[in-house]
Amino acid sequence: METTADNQTKGDFIGVAVPAFNESPNLAILIPQIIKVLKSSNLVAKVLVIDDGSTDDTGLVLKNLMSNNEEIEVLRLPTNRGKATALQFGFSQLCAAGASKIVMMDADGQDDPQELVKLLRYLDEKGGLVTGARTIRKDGFIKRWTSRLFNRTTSLVSGVSGRDFNSGYKVMTRECAQAVIPFLYGDLHRYITVIANWEGFKTSELQVKHHKRIHGETKYGVNRYWRGFIDLMTIRFLMSYRYRPAHLFGSTGAIHIIVGICLFLSLVFSWIQGNRIGDRPLLIVSVLLLIVGVQLLSFGLLAEFLLFDSKKKALSERRDVI
Repeated sequence: METTADNQTKGDFIGVAVPAFNESPNLAILIPQIIKVLKSSNLVAKVLVIDDGSTDDTGLVLKNLMSNNEEIEVLRLPTNRGKATALQFGFSQLCAAGASKIVMMDADGQDDPQELVKLLRYLDEKGGLVTGARTIRKDGFIKRWTSRLFNRTTSLVSGVSGRDFNSGYKVMTRECAQAVIPFLYGDLHRYITVIANWEGFKTSELQVKHHKRIHGETKYGVNRYWRGFIDLMTIRFLMSYRYRPAHLFGSTGAIHIIVGICLFLSLVFSWIQGNRIGDRPLLIVSVLLLIVGVQLLSFGLLAEFLLFDSKKKALSERRDVI
């Protein structure tokens, strides 16, 4: 079996995406380490640093690094868009440039560049996406345990096995990267593994070394936990009902209608017995349930119509290309 290095000499091009926001001291150390590993392994690669609207001297540091290394490119976003959007731009640019494999690494220096070759070789064996799992983490107690809870919850809700979904150290094929690009917005970068698995790509993990942050402090606060839960629900919804929205809205609407009809019939029976129902709150509830149920059914049918129309247009475009 050919090694990763052997494959690179035949023209493979590896793209390394490093999203960064105010990480200039770490970039000055990390990027040269990445370049050193790539060169020592004879890997043909491009290191793309996505400057996510940094306000420190990141621009100057990257300019100095670029002057000494032609493998480095910089994509600067005018404002801070968040890690997911930075990765979306980075993946898109690297795929368009012809990268056959995409690597994503954090800019804080906690990911070990020495593990890069090992991950790429494992990707050659497994395909799809490989996550560098930080099974032995160099973070504080709270961060370690909240991360463990996050990983278990994500695995339970998504049905995808994994120990470190939130790891920023991943390698993937170009096809896999292209599949996840549309979903990289908000904070959905935490669920790249889940998205790739949902899109039909094989996902696996490989244990990697993890280091303490070199300089600075983490950019994530307590609010990331409730945002992460909402994002997980979003992913679950997309996974389950992306191609059948009427099943969600239709079933929910049907339940509302059935409950509304039952309540209304009970009021009719009470009215037949001679009781007044015009001033009873239950009448308002039953009518409201019926209205909401009909609306939900309508939403489901409308969503199915839009989905059918989009599929029809996509099929027409494919025929035109052929």
